[in-house]
Amino acid sequence: MKAKLWTLIKQSAIAFVSRLTVLFLLYIVLRFFEMIYNIVLHGYDHYFFAVLLLGLVKDLSFVVIITLPLYLLYTILYLLNKKIANLVFIVIAALLCVIQIALVKYFLTSLVPLGGDLWQYSWSDIKQTVGAAGGIPLSAIILFIVFIALVVFLFSVLTKRIHFKAGISIFIIILFIIVDRIGISDIVTEWKPTNNEYANNLSIDKSAFFYKSSLEHFIPKSQDVDIYSDAYSGDYGDEKNNIETISIKYVDENNYPFLHKDETPDVLSAFLHPTSAKPNIVFLLVEGLGRAFTNDGAYLGNFTPFIDSLSQQSLYWQNFLSEGGRTFAVLPSVLGSLPFGKNGFCEFGEKAPNDVSLISLLRYNGYNTAFYYGGDSHFDLMDVFLKKNAINQINDINTFPAGYIKLPSNQGGFSWGYGDKELFRRYFETKGNTTQPYLSILLTVSTHSPFLINEQDYYLNRFEKRMTELNFSDSRKTSSRDYKYQLASVLYTDDAIRQFFNAYSKRPDFNNTIFIITGDHRMPEIPMINKIDRYHVPLIIYSPLAYRKARFSSVSTHFDITPSLLAFLKNQYHLQAPSLVSWLGTGLDTGREFRNIHSYPIMQTKNDIVDFISGSYMINAKDLYSIDPQMNLNTLNDDQIFNRLNGLFDKFKQKNEKIIEGGKLIPDSIYTHYLPK
Repeated sequence: MKAKLWTLIKQSAIAFVSRLTVLFLLYIVLRFFEMIYNIVLHGYDHYFFAVLLLGLVKDLSFVVIITLPLYLLYTILYLLNKKIANLVFIVIAALLCVIQIALVKYFLTSLVPLGGDLWQYSWSDIKQTVGAAGGIPLSAIILFIVFIALVVFLFSVLTKRIHFKAGISIFIIILFIIVDRIGISDIVTEWKPTNNEYANNLSIDKSAFFYKSSLEHFIPKSQDVDIYSDAYSGDYGDEKNNIETISIKYVDENNYPFLHKDETPDVLSAFLHPTSAKPNIVFLLVEGLGRAFTNDGAYLGNFTPFIDSLSQQSLYWQNFLSEGGRTFAVLPSVLGSLPFGKNGFCEFGEKAPNDVSLISLLRYNGYNTAFYYGGDSHFDLMDVFLKKNAINQINDINTFPAGYIKLPSNQGGFSWGYGDKELFRRYFETKGNTTQPYLSILLTVSTHSPFLINEQDYYLNRFEKRMTELNFSDSRKTSSRDYKYQLASVLYTDDAIRQFFNAYSKRPDFNNTIFIITGDHRMPEIPMINKIDRYHVPLIIYSPLAYRKARFSSVSTHFDITPSLLAFLKNQYHLQAPSLVSWLGTGLDTGREFRNIHSYPIMQTKNDIVDFISGSYMINAKDLYSIDPQMNLNTLNDDQIFNRLNGLFDKFKQKNEKIIEGGKLIPDSIYTHYLPK
């Protein structure tokens, strides 16, 4: 009996390794498919072979990781019934390959690998996103069927020709299991072929990334912090290692983890004339507006000529950062300087901890508050966040009357809603002349995938002319054309903003209005060069009230906007606001030279808080970088600095975890006092 069992185990090992080999061969085919498809979409680059070779190693590493569970399942089934074991293996292999293809397609479209953040979106949000990508065309279904047939054929043919002896088969299985158990596979996944962010993302095995990130979503790692560690800091200030950042002194960390005295300096009064009436505040939150293609010094070329001209008449922060890599973070960060929670503050929904924001405080002080968006404001639960902050009006796709033209639909019939020109037209239609001060928040959508805009041909021609105006070489023109739809949409939005300001300048309230223009994040559909590029956006504060212009090279983030605006309004207009706040931001830095006096986390996706900046350093997961004045990142190997920053980062995560578990941001007395009636 034992001899027969041992014989069956040896036979199952031989059969398993032959099938595992075929699975890896399929992954090799998919790797070449990914690399060739990448060339078709984004052109050839010098890192091709480095990415290809390392990518194959990472694909093999993924096969190593799944060896143990596959082997156990296959062997158990093999001992029961060989045919069932082989059939189940083929089904699993086909499913793994199909998922890999889908993840590759997602990455090459969005240029961001899909991770556990998928599980944070509602079904309606997912349908919108899939719709924006063009849905699932008939050609994809046909290719899916053809691929499944190919998988079945290869397993039927190759497994008969690929045979290893029993000893070698068992050795391979044991070797793969040992390699996985001792963590070599995890080390391999961290290897990077270049310093280029996109190339590094291209090299990863998309399935390995997705499954690992999903596992961490459902079984999150503990955020426990050793407060006796040498790296621990009691606040965000860090006077060691030349990281000169602002310290925050918290008043009751056990009950209110982020509560502190509001000591934000009023830096804006040095640039804005005071008036007898409270100024209007207008936000233009521009989808995907990254510094990579915006304003002077943009490394992809300046495709925003009007925004550039506006920045030269404004207060302009050229090294500004968003607090998220997707739109989910922009409203809570800009308007509330709020922590992220588990999956972004908006995802708390109705269960969000009570807070005071720019919206609620301005309404409390007599402002009319309104939000304008050409899409569906329920996406990312933006509408729930706005309503909890007592906004007066929400204007979105559901409130546009007849007579407005939506963005063109893609092949799947999907449209995000109304383009930026239509959004601004709707804004002026609803904005009557009034003496009541107002806060208007406009979120654009035209520079979003699938980048289909009205007047498409005109702006594609404008894109060609713009490259000539920028003196692009023929080779640079060719490479830029890979992103002509993205950059044409940027030119469209820039034109829409020009028309917006031309119309506003004719209004009687223009001279008493402060405009804040920034990007929600950098457009990810054009390859990024480093980890900070995703967050590098401009900040422009433009107003007829400004009596001098200025350009700042210091680093600030979305967290700093609300604290600075309220400091200005409290100082100049005696705005009523609490003395104790829970804002993460400490205010805009108006230093003219490059520096960073802040220490902040940044959330890349709804499932990842892996980025932290402090002084001229940045942590991304286990990597430490120094930040130079051009916002380039340079790898740094300094355990002392890394441990210090990691301690600061851990302190934030500890506080954030308390909010996730139901902790409060502010006392109820503050919330009820400033809640607009």
